[in-house]
Amino acid sequence: MEDKKEQEEIKEQNLPEASFTDFNFEPELQQSLDLVGFKTPTPIQQKAIPIIQDGSDIIAIAQTGTGKTAAFLLPVMNKIFKDKVKNFHTLIISPTRELAIQIDRQAQGFSYFLDIATIAIYGGKNPEIWGNQQRALENGTEIVVGTPGRVLAHFDFKYAKTDTVKCLILDEADRMLDMGFADDLKRIIKRLPDNIQTLMFSATMPPKIRALAKDILKDPKEVSIAISKPAEGIVQKAYSAYNNQKYPLLKSVLKDYADDIVIIFCSSKASTKEIAQNLIKDKFKAKAIHSDLEQKDREETLQKFVAKRFNILVATDVMSRGIDIKEIGLVINFDVPHDPEDYIHRIGRTARANTKGAAATFINEKDQRKFQRIERLLERVIDKDPLPKELGEGPEYKPAKKGGGSGRRYKKSKNYGRNKNRSRSNSNRNFKSKSGSKPGDRKQQSGNTKNGSKPNPNQNKERKPNNNAKPNSNNPKPTGNKTNKGQTGNKPKSNNQNKQNSTNNKPKKKF
Repeated sequence: MEDKKEQEEIKEQNLPEASFTDFNFEPELQQSLDLVGFKTPTPIQQKAIPIIQDGSDIIAIAQTGTGKTAAFLLPVMNKIFKDKVKNFHTLIISPTRELAIQIDRQAQGFSYFLDIATIAIYGGKNPEIWGNQQRALENGTEIVVGTPGRVLAHFDFKYAKTDTVKCLILDEADRMLDMGFADDLKRIIKRLPDNIQTLMFSATMPPKIRALAKDILKDPKEVSIAISKPAEGIVQKAYSAYNNQKYPLLKSVLKDYADDIVIIFCSSKASTKEIAQNLIKDKFKAKAIHSDLEQKDREETLQKFVAKRFNILVATDVMSRGIDIKEIGLVINFDVPHDPEDYIHRIGRTARANTKGAAATFINEKDQRKFQRIERLLERVIDKDPLPKELGEGPEYKPAKKGGGSGRRYKKSKNYGRNKNRSRSNSNRNFKSKSGSKPGDRKQQSGNTKNGSKPNPNQNKERKPNNNAKPNSNNPKPTGNKTNKGQTGNKPKSNNQNKQNSTNNKPKKKF
């Protein structure tokens, strides 16, 4: 990768006004794009699609919310349709089942007029899940999207024939390595033909990603779009607060966002549950999503969130990547993320598709150095707003000093400051800007096949990663399994959720 002759780095620049018609897609695919409202390609789409159409390997660095899923799906699906492919052509590997479902759903929307079958492969307790996935592989579903462990579990059986695969796509490659899937990826690649096109998409470019790219890509071209920088439409603020001040501060901030869609990120399942319960007691419309929920419960929660049955979602990093809801107006980091780049992924849930949004981070005295690392990554200092007067002073923000400085210390509370003696006021309301993976959630399952070999459910569990990262999630679970070939892939259906280039860019309020 380091050899300049082995790559072409395309730097971000002012690109000319473009249209999806510039890519000369087949009329049926263009009709699908018109149906879902795609008009102007994003920078990553404008740069990556021609490279993929030429048949070159690519390593694309783009943050979430830039349209990278469409950047790899559209040229691949156009080729499948144009060449009249009717077998297993493309394998897409994603770090989490939620992201796999999201990609599959978006592919269904693009396939409305193409008659291309897709299937999302991930764990599930229902024995029919394994059988459906097996039949899809036996019958040659054109596009297979799956998590590393589940894909390998199927590849252990003879019905999974991979000799026809022409394209491998690794989405969120950095997250997969963080989750410990490096060995699984190598095993998957060994099962595929040598002369395939490989597309690697990643939000960041640490050395381990470059090392992997050097091993598996052939003369790749490189595209970099806004590496590790939040979208320009996000207004960022931070508050220095003791732990027992955080919950009263949260309620204070949420008062100004009563009608907004809000995501609150926490560092643990326990705090996620407790905060959601306290918000419900305080008459907020909130629900929690975390790894203790079954897959069907997570999907149901997300469906209700998308449908705006409630407006506040309290989550672990299960949703830090992959969610695609353009209306999110506020992201709150109740705890500072451990990894500075996770901060980018968290706040990237707002201000999507050129809209406006806001992000607030609560920093206790122990997390000040973590936040300082985030500011260094961003190459900017984020404003630290004062706490509401009724909460008193927080810790002094001095990350250079161990412990973060000496502010007035409160007696620690076990319940995030649910002190009924403290009054709530609307003073100091200066925070407002409105928009116009992880393995811990992997409850691995497998069932028996309905025909052919009967795998041992305990033997084919999806492999668990090495750390505590959480998977992402967004789209409602896919529906419809019948395809033109009789395989159990997903028949494409209209998906108006995929609309792009929203014109609702005007912020209603400001910080």
